[in-house]
Amino acid sequence: MELYHSSNMIIEHPDTQHSRQFLDFGRGFYLTTLHEQAIKYGQRFKRRGQSAWLNKYELSDNLEHWNIKQFDTYDRKWLDFVSQCRDGKDVGEYDMVVGGIANDKVILTLDRYFMGEITEDKALGLLRFEKPNIQYCIRSDRMLKECLTYIESILL
Repeated sequence: MELYHSSNMIIEHPDTQHSRQFLDFGRGFYLTTLHEQAIKYGQRFKRRGQSAWLNKYELSDNLEHWNIKQFDTYDRKWLDFVSQCRDGKDVGEYDMVVGGIANDKVILTLDRYFMGEITEDKALGLLRFEKPNIQYCIRSDRMLKECLTYIESILL
């Protein structure tokens, strides 16, 4: 499977140490299958006057022995998991977490929920209309080394 990661640099050898804290699925290397989404994300670097690179990788199809957590919808389990990760709590010993991105529309709902402005039920009610844009967060350096192959980097 082809995956993309936008950055202000070429990343031939990704790792988890350079990940920011308090992200949707915790510390890890984040990727997407959505080419256009990755390009759009890369534009934020250009707006800051930086270089923008679209890094392309191949993810192995042989993933059955890895500990993977998958969310197919924006549901209560997804919301609880993201809430804990964004609160700095390390949730589970997963090699990879796959699920919806907290994009612009979703993040507004999450922000309102985190600030106590709306209830969990209200947040879930709003999120049920959103189709998840899937992200892949590889949280294990071993999995990065064994399952993710660098292909190329394209200057945006």
